[in-house]
Parts: sequence; C-alpha cells; structure tokens
Amino acid sequence: MTSAAQKKREPGREHAFVNAQGSEVKTRDEAFAVQRDVSAEALQVTSKMRLHNGAVTFDMEVNYNPNTYPHVITGGRITSGICGAPWDITGGSIGTSLRLDARRPGGPGNCASTITIIGQFQVPLSYRGTYGFNGQTSSFNHTTQFMCD
Repeated sequence: MTSAAQKKREPGREHAFVNAQGSEVKTRDEAFAVQRDVSAEALQVTSKMRLHNGAVTFDMEVNYNPNTYPHVITGGRITSGICGAPWDITGGSIGTSLRLDARRPGGPGNCASTITIIGQFQVPLSYRGTYGFNGQTSSFNHTTQFMCD
C-alpha cells in the first residue's frame, strides 16, 4: 500500500482497499472492478522490428495489445525495404511464434499486394522463419528482431 493510502486510512479500520491505479477505494469490489476509463493507448504499444533476409531488410513499426498472450497485432506499418513501402500491417500475433500479415496500399502495380511473415521464437529476442507474398508463407527465409531505440 502506498504511503498516501496509509495516511488516508481511517483510525480503527482493519483493511484498506486500493485499486489498480493506487487510489484507495471503499470496498473490495471497487478495488477489483474492471476500470471503465481505460484509454486506447493502454491497450496498444508500438515496437520497432527489423526483418533480415541476407540481401533485404524490412523496417517495421508493429502495434500490439500487451494485455493478451499471444499478443494480438492490431496494426502498424512496414516502413522501408519492401517494394511499394509503406505497407499497412493488418493483423497477426506475437508469442512463442510470430505471424504478421500486411497489405500494400494502392492499386495494381509491379509489387505484390500482400505479405505474410511467420517465425518461431529464438534467443536472443528474435524470430526465425519464412515469409511470402500473395498468400505464400514459405518463399524466403528470414530473421526478425525487436529493435531497441
């Protein structure tokens, strides 16, 4: 319990209840109640990732929900290294395995319209696997790493 919560406690009260934000509340039910005022930012974080395949490198900004496991990918962008960049990341998951789906915005052209990246976790923090275009998932080998700023 925080020192502020200890100071607020009434004399003679045996228990004090504190919610997830650190504020003292009156009942146990209030302490464990689902917070209704959670912002969208609390349900999404962005991590930079980089896919390496010998000759090519894709830089990505991946948005995902850190409160799920495996983490549900909620969006993002492949920002460089791929024909027609930036691409919109449309979904996938991050856990013991990685699956990332993306779509190239815009109309037809000389580039593929979708990419799917799959991989298995390895140490150090990265995923080794394959990726492919337009429905294929095993055309090219890769290692995808989380990047630190």
